[in-house]
Amino acid sequence: MNERYEEMYQAASRYYIQGETMESIARQLRLSRSSVSRLLKDARESGLVRISLADHQGSASPMAATLSRYFGVRVHMVSVRENANENVRFDQVARLAGRLLTEAVEDHQLIGVAWGVTLSHVVQHLGRRPLVGASVVQINGGANQRSSGIPYIGEILQAFGDAFDARVVLFPVPAFFDYAATKQAMWRERSVQNVLRLHERLDLAIFGVGCLEGRVPSHVYSAGYMDAGDMASLAADGVVGDVCTVLLREDGSYADISYNERATGLTPAELSRIPRRFCVVADPSRAPAVVGALRAGTATDLVLDEGTARAVLDRLRL
Repeated sequence: MNERYEEMYQAASRYYIQGETMESIARQLRLSRSSVSRLLKDARESGLVRISLADHQGSASPMAATLSRYFGVRVHMVSVRENANENVRFDQVARLAGRLLTEAVEDHQLIGVAWGVTLSHVVQHLGRRPLVGASVVQINGGANQRSSGIPYIGEILQAFGDAFDARVVLFPVPAFFDYAATKQAMWRERSVQNVLRLHERLDLAIFGVGCLEGRVPSHVYSAGYMDAGDMASLAADGVVGDVCTVLLREDGSYADISYNERATGLTPAELSRIPRRFCVVADPSRAPAVVGALRAGTATDLVLDEGTARAVLDRLRL
């Protein structure tokens, strides 16, 4: 243990555990008060000290309370000014989601992460929280006919891994197979089964909500995963969006959508087995898909802005 680390440990334990003042610590360690302040700052930034809040029960506004009662979820809502552009809205919601997730993760956890536009914003606001024995696991495939998806998805997953000092486990399969039989065959491969077994043991997951017709295009519908014919067919079948690339209707149904036989993400039923599940959304035009996702039981925690919350309530006529 080097001398700097020992000083950090002594200063942090005296300040945070024993309740000593900085002046007292400075006298004991024969340092200046400013040196003690720097030691405490370095202890926080290095992860030696982890500051967390008590479990956040969600926002207390009437809209949040109504959504919480209706769907049985914790609602974490941020206020965004009415004339804010979409980038500002995504940034504000992602900032809250990043903080909540950083507070929620723990040592030795398996943390499931979906990819998409929303998560690409969230990774920019993750706090540094080094964990012991944790893994970040990709929970839906990402390849399509044009791209492996690995650079885009890998950057998102690696950002989570770097924030938490966690092992990163990729899921190198397509978002959608061309044939259901191909998926069934791949699911028997040992390399794929290794990841599927991790999916069954996840402690926490974070994901966004895709929408066929969102103002901010969802990556799965704008990056070559589906053609115009696919989109028209899904719309005709009542599909409004997806969670983890599993397609949903607004009533929460998904099991009889034939396209899902080729999807590789966790289904709502599989997600529901995960103890803590953060659904993050920052686009009022995605309200139909959010309603479908919540009715399907995908989330324990909903992170969103006031405008999106109002749009969801309008869909419910509440």
